Amino acid sequence: MTDMSARGRRHLASSPFAPAPEIVVECYALDDRVSHDVYGLGRVVGMEASAVTVDFGSRRVRIASPFPRMERL
Repeated sequence: MTDMSARGRRHLASSPFAPAPEIVVECYALDDRVSHDVYGLGRVVGMEASAVTVDFGSRRVRIASPFPRMERL
């Protein structure tokens, strides 16, 4: 047999066996302005390896990666 499975197989776009797309995790820097679906507009005030702390004016919230509801402005 050949080692076709070692190289990986191509799948049709409509195939239910296609591998899941990779999640792109956005990187933030201190003082970045952000918009969150729940909390609104804010500014990044703290950073960790897998989370950021954002000041939304009335409160500070620690948001864990991969930041599904937040985008940079």
